[in-house]
Amino acid sequence: MTSLVPDARGVPALGGADRAAIAAVSGASEFTDAWLANRRLSPHTRAAYKRDVGAWLAWCGARGVDPLAASFLDVNAYARQVEESAAPTTVARKMSALSSWYEFLVKLRALDANPVSGADRPRVDRDHSATVGLAPEEVDALLRTAAEATGPTAARTRAALALLADLGLRVGELVSLDVADLGEERGHRSIRFTGKGGKHRRRALTPGTAAAVDAYLTERAAIAGKTAAELTGPLLATASGGRLDRHAIFRLVRKVARDAGIPAADRLSPHSLRHAFATTARAEGVALEDVQDAMGHADPRTTRRYDRDRHNLDRDPAYAIWSARARRT
Repeated sequence: MTSLVPDARGVPALGGADRAAIAAVSGASEFTDAWLANRRLSPHTRAAYKRDVGAWLAWCGARGVDPLAASFLDVNAYARQVEESAAPTTVARKMSALSSWYEFLVKLRALDANPVSGADRPRVDRDHSATVGLAPEEVDALLRTAAEATGPTAARTRAALALLADLGLRVGELVSLDVADLGEERGHRSIRFTGKGGKHRRRALTPGTAAAVDAYLTERAAIAGKTAAELTGPLLATASGGRLDRHAIFRLVRKVARDAGIPAADRLSPHSLRHAFATTARAEGVALEDVQDAMGHADPRTTRRYDRDRHNLDRDPAYAIWSARARRT
């Protein structure tokens, strides 16, 4: 097997024999790492894309398909198999990752064309989300149950849920937070993080969220024999000081939801709180563009999809027009 040696940019150099080696796991891994290094992605998205390409390469290997010789027919066959156990949005994301990977190889002149560009991608309904939502009253019940909980992880749970509910953070954004990300800006308690697409963002902490975070850090510092100001490392930490992962947050949300008596508890996810954030903000009259900015959406249509109450007839603009006309006449 020919070894693929990265050049000064971290991109493996291509040669005639190297083309065959790309299909091998070691070679493909080097190209995948180089591709990801050239993308502005959050750690969570980076890991997901790496898994997506790895799954495609494994599928090719099991069927004797050379990834560099694959056609759109091979991509279609792979997509149909993935669709058997995944939602259209998941399939679309996997296809997007593969397309980006192949475009990278095209730019390196390892390929003449991107086989994914001609593939049949699933239609994704931009006006619908499969995420199970939460009503404002259910979010209240969730936070109330967390506030009444006791035990060694209760304070951490309250801080995590407050950040999800009041800021609408993605779970990847939440678990990537460090203590050093907390700060102040023009009289606001704030927190900074890297959002989707590698964008550096800053959000305000509400008084309730700030209190929950402060209480958790004070308790954690006391256990460590320090002051809160001396703490470092991940904001949400395990008992051993490691970073709490996304799976732990999923379990946390569902456990508290069960304790709160929420019917759909076992189908909830941290993303359910993100949806509730958007819906409640819009219902309270927050402008769409402000909700869009807060959630880090590039397209307002994405924000509207998160708003579960957007079809509520109470919000029909016809009422506003009629009311204005009534005032004039």
